[in-house]
This record gives sequence, structure tokens and C-alpha cells, in this order.
Amino acid sequence: MIKNKTWNQHVVKKENKSLVLETIRTQSPISRASIATVTGLNKGTVSSLVSDLLDEHLIYESGPGESSGGRRPVMLLFNQLAGYSIGIDLGVNYLLGILTDLEGNICLEKQIKFKDLSFEEIVDALYETVDYLKGNAPPSPYGIIGIGIGVPGTVSKSGEILLAPNLGWKNVDLKSMMEEKYSLPVIIENEANAGCYGEKKYGAGKDLNQIVYVSVGIGIGVGLILNGELYKGNNGFSGELGHMTIEINGTKCRCGNEGCWELYASEQALVKNAKNMGLPIPEEKEHTLESLITLAEQGITDAIELFNQIGDYLGVGINNITNIFNPEQIIIGNRMAYAKEWLTEPLMNRIKRQTLWFQQQDLTIGFSELTTHSTALGIAAFSVENFLLMIENN
Repeated sequence: MIKNKTWNQHVVKKENKSLVLETIRTQSPISRASIATVTGLNKGTVSSLVSDLLDEHLIYESGPGESSGGRRPVMLLFNQLAGYSIGIDLGVNYLLGILTDLEGNICLEKQIKFKDLSFEEIVDALYETVDYLKGNAPPSPYGIIGIGIGVPGTVSKSGEILLAPNLGWKNVDLKSMMEEKYSLPVIIENEANAGCYGEKKYGAGKDLNQIVYVSVGIGIGVGLILNGELYKGNNGFSGELGHMTIEINGTKCRCGNEGCWELYASEQALVKNAKNMGLPIPEEKEHTLESLITLAEQGITDAIELFNQIGDYLGVGINNITNIFNPEQIIIGNRMAYAKEWLTEPLMNRIKRQTLWFQQQDLTIGFSELTTHSTALGIAAFSVENFLLMIENN
């Protein structure tokens, strides 16, 4: 009986500590007395837990706040510089790495562009990026608290990359490789799930609970926030809507299906169509999203029409998504968001023509506020949350 009582006290203390830290994170600067009022905990408990958090360097005291009649209270703030998180967006033709503090502020970043690299070459680029961010991180009590990597593929609950067709990867245990090299906690997540979480936490979806994030790069991935929570499905495989069929007997996809949405509404579709159309070849000897945006900015009609086609096909898939999930907001992100000037009108015209009228009510469709950083920020935030949970459980 005494053992159970001790265990229960330990559990209660962990929960209370978590509550106090979260209160300070979200409402700082805040006094001990105000924490007691907000949480309903007694002042002695708050004082003890605050002392623990000060010893752990997760919070710090600042100058006195406003007095309500007696002594001016000492204010408490969350120490966002107690450690740093590395977030990496591993794309098909780029790698973006960022270093953030515990509040998601970007302190440092590194980007590498590539094409047709082998698995080993991509891993080397990952190591180079992590080494750079880790080596240039400011001094802090906890140092690097974790590494998160968003990948364009299906990821199991254990973090194994089961299939990343646009990278040509199958059954890749990148998590174990990274943990063995760096002796740090590593999170591997689908890039669209991470991007969706990034938008919910820091971007366009901050105040909403039903969000669909459409990541449009070489392929298309979809992340879902349903009822305020990231939805991952039974085995963690939800969101593979880039591979929903929109053309019966359409083009063969690397995933093995035919007529997948990403074959008609992504960066790969844009570049392929530009080649077929015979648009002027840039100095780099091949079309890219950037070169085609330059042509559109110059008023080249064929280039603008290419983007209009992509926007229309984006509307086809978004119509399906809207009818299935009835979201509050659809956010289009990743590299294709740079072309929103030419995508918006055809996309919205398709939605107005096809989407059921009652589905269009209270629905906002727009482009990411974080553009290419949604995934890296989201995956870095996952690492921060894991770290804080580990600290709170001590």
C-alpha cells in the first residue's frame, strides 16, 4: 500500500511539474502566485516545482513585476535557450536543415541542392548538415536536444522509412543510423505530417483545429490536423493523397499506381510539361521551378499557362480532399508555394466549379506562411516536445 502511495505521488508530481512548466511557457512572464491561481495548485507545491525547474535551467527569474498591493513579485520566464533542436527537411532535390531554440526560433540554417544522388550520398549530405548545425550551435545547458528528419515517404510508427518512391528508398532504417552516429534522440516523420504540424504551431493554422496541409514539391504529400491533433491513421500511413488516382489509365507512377495526383500537379509535372512544350532552355541546361517562375515573371504566356495547368490539377485533388474531410483550412506549402501568383486563380476556379457549395462555406484555402520551412520547423518542434517530456518525467 505504501509503495502504491509513493508511486501515485510520483505520478502526480510529474503531472504538476508539466502543468507548471507549460503555464510558464505559454504565459511568461508570470509570478509564482499567478501560477498557483491559473493551475489551481497550492503555493507551496508551485514554489517547490519552480525551484526544480530553476535548478534544471528550464526557467529563469527576471526583475519584479507589477505590485497588486504588497511586495512586487519576481517574474518567471521559460528559458528557450536551454537547448537547441535540429530539424531537417529531406526533399527529393534539396536538403534544408535548421537549428532552433526551444520556442522554434530559427538560429541557423543550411541548404544543399542536389539531383539524382545515391542513398549513401544523401546520407553524407545529412551528416554534413547536422555537423555544421551542431558545430555552430551556441553554448547552452543541454546542447543539442534532438534531431528530427522529415522525409517524402511512408514512415512506420517506429520511424522506419517503408517507402519513399521519389527517392527510390524502401525499408530504410535511417533513425538507427543517425542515433548511432550522434548518440542523440532522432525522430523520423513523413514530411507533410511535419509540415502540417509546423503550420499549426507557427504558421497559418495556429488558431484552427481542422487543417489540411498539402506539400507540393517533386511529389505531393498531405498532412492532417483533425480535431486539433495530428492524424496519422491506424499504422501511421495516412496522408498519402499524392497517390490518389485522378486519371484512370493515367501515367504510371513510381509507387506502382497509375494516374496519381502528384504526376499532374507537382514540380515534376511542371518540369516535364515545360520540356514537352519546348520553352527556352535556361543556362543550367534544364528547366527548374525557379527558371519557369522567372519566365512567368517576364510575361511568357506558355510559362504562365504551365502554372495555370498545375493550379487547375491542384484544384482537382483539393476538391476531393475537401469533400472527404470538410476542413476549416487548406494550406498549400513547400516549393510550389513560390508560384502562388499563377496558381491561385485556376485553383480557386476549379474549387468554385466542382466543390459542393456547402463544403465551400467556412473554408479557407491559401498558401503557407512558412513557405519552404514548414517541415523543418515542425520536425524540430517534435524533438523539443520529446525533450521537455523527458525532463518533466525525471
